[in-house]
Amino acid sequence: MKRKIRVGILFGGKSAEHEVSIQSARNIVEAINKEKYEIVLIGIDKKGRWHLKRTSELFLPSESSSLARLNGEDKNVALVPGKKGGELVNLSNGKPTGVIDVVFPVLHGPYGEDGTVQGLLKLANIPCVGADVLGSAVGMDKDVMKRLLGEAGIPTVKFLAFDQACRERIDFDIIQEELSLPFFIKPANLGSSVGINKVKEKKQFQSALEEAFQYGNKILVEEYVKGREIECSVLGNDDPIASLPGEILPQDEFYSYEAKYIDERGAILEIPAKLGENLTAKIQNLSIKVFKVLCCQGMARVDFFLKDNDKIIVNELNTIPGFTKISMYPKLWEASGISYSELIDRLIQLALERFQKEKRLKTSI
Repeated sequence: MKRKIRVGILFGGKSAEHEVSIQSARNIVEAINKEKYEIVLIGIDKKGRWHLKRTSELFLPSESSSLARLNGEDKNVALVPGKKGGELVNLSNGKPTGVIDVVFPVLHGPYGEDGTVQGLLKLANIPCVGADVLGSAVGMDKDVMKRLLGEAGIPTVKFLAFDQACRERIDFDIIQEELSLPFFIKPANLGSSVGINKVKEKKQFQSALEEAFQYGNKILVEEYVKGREIECSVLGNDDPIASLPGEILPQDEFYSYEAKYIDERGAILEIPAKLGENLTAKIQNLSIKVFKVLCCQGMARVDFFLKDNDKIIVNELNTIPGFTKISMYPKLWEASGISYSELIDRLIQLALERFQKEKRLKTSI
């Protein structure tokens, strides 16, 4: 009997998006083809410790919200390079717990989506689902991302970037003159709408700055773009494909954290978006271009604003988009003919294919 492929599902993490990651992992665990794949659950707590988990006790209800929380202090493990690839080692006794064939990181935000875990997996000689080190790092830093897109002639949201060193010199009047009101303030290296505020008047400015800087040492101040919010999923390595686009219809000021992951009535998802054939094709083609410009692989979701004159503006790209039951990435692929279970399978196979391709490269002379 053919051995199942051992898939390490890596979730949780030190990021402010810890709970979102757990929700995404739960959905993958429920949908993965268990006849083909053996699941190895690796939960990272908020202190960065790795735990080997059992499916039966993986999740408990959150004490503070409807999101799940990581359960317990299970067996602490570490990932190390082995003779046949990467191995998990029990830190209490130093014994290996088995080889991991491929890792599916479901980690959102810093220490998971920014290239850190991807670099660790590369050193451990383990295939990794999604973007590699470069694509992950570029996709996480919205300042660098937007500058690269601008160099490629791709229209993006007008923005200003500030770090902690110039924090005291950030001037509301100068920003208002440059971007007009309202504008958004957000951390440069976080997603899921964490730390984002829409500033409509001066009295909101300082508190929005302080909140954004709580989550990172660099922030963005972005212009408000009046337009439809369109999202498109991309799948593939060298020859990626794009899904049908979808539209977000927020029921509040913007597509907030709660609307994305907690309140199913927080936004209406129009899937597919009501667009003509030409606009649909333009968004799909631009999504693939953005994916390639930012050196992505495996998967990504590209977010756009569509103005009244049909001008398409790129907002951002996410290299590990949400996989919760109300997330756009899998929903768009379902509407495009790829089921959730098949999508997971394709992503794992893409990781294995890329790994085999890289193994053929010379590492000595």
